[in-house]
Amino acid sequence: MPTDAHEACFEAGIKFGTLYHQFAGTPVSPASARSLETAMAEAIENQPHCVAVDVDILDDVLAETLAAQSADYTELTGRFMEVRMRVEYEGITVHTEMEMEGDYPLMKLVSVDE
Repeated sequence: MPTDAHEACFEAGIKFGTLYHQFAGTPVSPASARSLETAMAEAIENQPHCVAVDVDILDDVLAETLAAQSADYTELTGRFMEVRMRVEYEGITVHTEMEMEGDYPLMKLVSVDE
């Protein structure tokens, strides 16, 4: 049988999968970055057990990408954002984060606290 800690970690994984796969490919520009951060966080915080989501679209990485192309927007991918999330389930608090590891957006557990 899964423990409450297992369930809390599972819930965190579901939230991250939803966040990434729902918003990957969304058009993003410097003008829309802040509102996109807010929309992403608020959408995921609607899910059960999700207490807090913090999305940071990396302005410097976005600006560097846009400077090298003709369009004034690009598609959102993991390399443009850092995400932190807190999930609480049955007295267990799970802290997670997403950041790039090489060329891959890695989602990982930071802590599991009872």
